[in-house]
Amino acid sequence: MKRMIVHCEPGSTEMALLEDGKLVEYAVERSQHRGLVGSFMKGKVVNVIPGMQAAFVDIGLKKNAFLYIDDVLHPHLEKQPKPKPSIAELLKPGQELVVQVVKEAIGNKGARVTTHYSLPGRWIVYMPTSGYVAVSKKISREAEKQRLRSIGEELRTEEEGLILRTVAEEEDVKSIEEDLLLLRNQWASILDKAEQLTAPVVLHHDLSMIQRLMRDAYSPETDELIMDSPEQAEEALTFLQGMLPGESPDIIIYEGDTPVFDYYDVKPQLEKDFQRKIWLPGGGYLVWDTTEALTVIDVNTGKFTGGASLEDTVFQTNLEAAEEMARLIRLRDTGGIIIADFIDMDTDTHRTAVCERLEQAMYSDRTQHHILGWTRLGLLEMTRKRMREENTITG
Repeated sequence: MKRMIVHCEPGSTEMALLEDGKLVEYAVERSQHRGLVGSFMKGKVVNVIPGMQAAFVDIGLKKNAFLYIDDVLHPHLEKQPKPKPSIAELLKPGQELVVQVVKEAIGNKGARVTTHYSLPGRWIVYMPTSGYVAVSKKISREAEKQRLRSIGEELRTEEEGLILRTVAEEEDVKSIEEDLLLLRNQWASILDKAEQLTAPVVLHHDLSMIQRLMRDAYSPETDELIMDSPEQAEEALTFLQGMLPGESPDIIIYEGDTPVFDYYDVKPQLEKDFQRKIWLPGGGYLVWDTTEALTVIDVNTGKFTGGASLEDTVFQTNLEAAEEMARLIRLRDTGGIIIADFIDMDTDTHRTAVCERLEQAMYSDRTQHHILGWTRLGLLEMTRKRMREENTITG
């Protein structure tokens, strides 16, 4: 069972997602620093750099946004010209265009933007100019994939693209069509504003953190949504009723004297899980180091002595570490290159099993990621899409 806990106070909202009592996601949204990923802007091209095949676009932030040529060409690879033209043939300084933010400004780097537009709904992701249908890879049954693909092809126009999300599995045509109509209207509204307004300007903000969580992860049949603000709860209920017509979502309003994060054991987990050294249940531990270029996670046996032999002890520690690592990557929202230094194992069978355990544990992570496998040095490599700064907590 999932339990979503939302703590509200003036100027900020904190969200914690628990699965079977374990903390798996955490985020803070401050009203004065609302994230921009997913938002649409009308920007103005400031300069074009043919040597980088990129342009810099003023979208109204301190630093100009970065637009790479692959984010200007047609999103369907088969419709892209070959060889690629120079970006100077596609964009000119002073040109205004609609872009979507795909990555927040991080450190000294400006935001990254694209013209491959996408609007996520409850059941689908709508891509107004992509021209293809795709189905979530997490839907395993081929017959269901074919059914959803057929629905998508039937509903879309020739230039539109649709991705049928994992939650669309077993969903009826009517619900998917209603989602599509809503997203088409949103896109039409964005284009109308772009016609009327002068760059740089925000055309459409993505949903708030709470709304995104409800859209992507909340099921009223199985999940609990707990909020300590009656006003925010009322807004959330209105949003859910609009997103899930015919459903009867129930939001629990927490009114206890103990802070809600303390009552549901969120705060102690946060304090433990964001340390550099994280103990595993069996006595091993992880050491977590983040640099500008990558994140390195080192696995150690620590106090673990439960195996029948040294190799078995190492193997059991590594299996436990893989599972905990997946939870913490999701919780901390770690992105970019991730290197896991597991304890050396003697057999390929054990190495394969550890990699498979990590893949299984990462299955519920909604952020795009790829587990690349073992290097010659015995390190496990993976990447995870980075869209914003990694989560941290302050004391």
